[in-house]
Amino acid sequence: MMTSLTVNFNSILLMTDEQFYQLCDHNQDLKFERTSQGELIIMSPTGSETGRINADLIVQLGIWNRRTKLGVVFDSSTGFKLPNSANRSPDAAWVKRERWDSLTLEQKRKFAPLCPDFVVELCSPSDNFNTVQKKMQEYLENGAKLGWLIIPETGRVEIYRPEQVVEILENPKTLSGETILPEFVLDLQPIFED
Repeated sequence: MMTSLTVNFNSILLMTDEQFYQLCDHNQDLKFERTSQGELIIMSPTGSETGRINADLIVQLGIWNRRTKLGVVFDSSTGFKLPNSANRSPDAAWVKRERWDSLTLEQKRKFAPLCPDFVVELCSPSDNFNTVQKKMQEYLENGAKLGWLIIPETGRVEIYRPEQVVEILENPKTLSGETILPEFVLDLQPIFED
């Protein structure tokens, strides 16, 4: 079971972007995120079932992207520095090719200073659902064009789009990448299977 811990030590230490990067680099067995208020979120590695689901999602997205060459796909280990100063690691992400190519090599090597165009979060039983929903809203507020919150245990999907009400689907068979990921269709059968 995956667990997380939020630590706020802003009153004694303000961590720079470089210090945060070094912390992550020196503790690769853990996954870290940082809120826009500077709180450090420490997460254990994912459980096997979540890892299986995430791998299938990445494979499907990667095959589509390899065919279209429209952008760059990222896995759950990738950190992004959002415009609001938060450091986030979606379970899957995609960035348009021209946005990625506009970054310097140094920016690409660390936590890219941008919000992905497309993000996916998988909500596991141990996750705080409200926290994950707020994270999805944060992605939209920072420039994401499309986001999927997938809850494999219940078969529910929440679709996030800028300036729109969240769309809720129960047990969909597929999800469309819409105009953000043209012709991408995620097959949810392997994700929702027990």
